[in-house]
Parts: sequence; C-alpha cells; structure tokens
Amino acid sequence: MSAALKELAGRTAVVLLSGGLDSATCLALAARAGARTVALTLDYGQRHRLELEAARRLAEAWRVARHVVLPLDLRAFGGSALTADIPVPKAGVAPGIPVTYVPARNTIFLSLALALAEAEGASDLVIGVNALDYSGYPDCRPAFISAFEALANLATRAGVEGAARFRVHAPLVHLTKAGIVKAAAEAGLDARLTWSCYDPAPGGRHCGLCDSCRLRRKGFAEAGVPDPTDYACTP
Repeated sequence: MSAALKELAGRTAVVLLSGGLDSATCLALAARAGARTVALTLDYGQRHRLELEAARRLAEAWRVARHVVLPLDLRAFGGSALTADIPVPKAGVAPGIPVTYVPARNTIFLSLALALAEAEGASDLVIGVNALDYSGYPDCRPAFISAFEALANLATRAGVEGAARFRVHAPLVHLTKAGIVKAAAEAGLDARLTWSCYDPAPGGRHCGLCDSCRLRRKGFAEAGVPDPTDYACTP
C-alpha cells in the first residue's frame, strides 16, 4: 500500500472522515502521499458522539488543512439502527443488508464531499469503503464508486465546463479488514485514535459484539497486529 494514492501528491484531497479505522487509514494514506488534506465529518445524528471525537483527534494528529464538521440530522428520516430507536444486532455478522445500513448514506456523504471539493477547487475525493470484509452495504461496492464518479462530472459546474475531472478514490475497496489494518500500520496510523463501535458500552468502551467491532477484531487478529482496542465483551 506504500504507493496508494501517490497521484495525489501536491494536490488537495477531500477525505470523508468518520473517525473509524477505514476512513482514518484513507486520511493517513492521502497525507503520506503528499496531498493537502481537507477532512469532512458528518454529524448526522448517529447513536453516539465518540466517532465524532475520534474524527477531531485524527484531523488534529494528521494536521489537515481544514476540518469541516457538518450537522446533518438524519434522525429525521430514521430507517436505521444508527439513526432510530432500533437495536444494534450483536449476534454476529449475518448475510444480507443489516439494520445498521443508513439509507443512501454514502451517496449523501459523497455529494457533500463533492460540493466541498468544488468549493475548494479540488477534484479528488477519498472514501474508505470496502467491498470484502464489510457488513453488506450496497454503497460500499466498486460499481457504486464508479457510478458516483460519473455523476460528479455530469452534475457540477467544474465538471461540465472542463475545469476539473473529479475522481473518487477508494483505496481500501478491494482489501480485507486485515489488509486495511496492515495498510494503517504501514502509514503510521495510531489505531487508538479511531473508533469503530456502533453501540458503545458504558465508560466509552467498544462493545465487542456489533458487526463493526467483530470485523475490527478480526482484522487485527488476521493481520497479526496488536489490537489496542478496549472491548467490553468477547464474542
């Protein structure tokens, strides 16, 4: 992964930064490649504030040029265990699209990142989606990334006038979670700064049982990298 995002050297990249391991790895890779990074974090009414705090820590640690934390309360829509009063599953990663899927989240988030990029005069967006070790979300697939990139160049002034050719970079899309952990370690990311859990345990600990915790633990174990995460429970 040492050459990941090398085309971003000397350019501005808008990185979607949730505070989780995947988005933090993308931020680290973009920064290591020599990009001027602008981070966009969405405060969308998620179940807890811990990932927002993680995003702020990461933005400071990686000295982003600008960190935009944008309020966008998706609780008004609901439809997800992350934005409505629906229990977060704890029985294991099951096939199909889980209730933690937030309707059209990555489409919404990339649209906002695109607007920020156009305002910044940038043409590169970076998102930490993954299509291998993930929870089955439809907006984490390569086909979605390709379709959004085409849309970006049709739906913007910069794209239509030829001032920019927008690119959506998803450097983790074909990696396993173990591969992501290794990429994070290679980039010098301190995983202690990240937050993955959907449903934190008391005291600000990762629950250890939700899909995200299980995938995080699996990634560190398979990568052979020490896991610094404080889990409340072990499956």
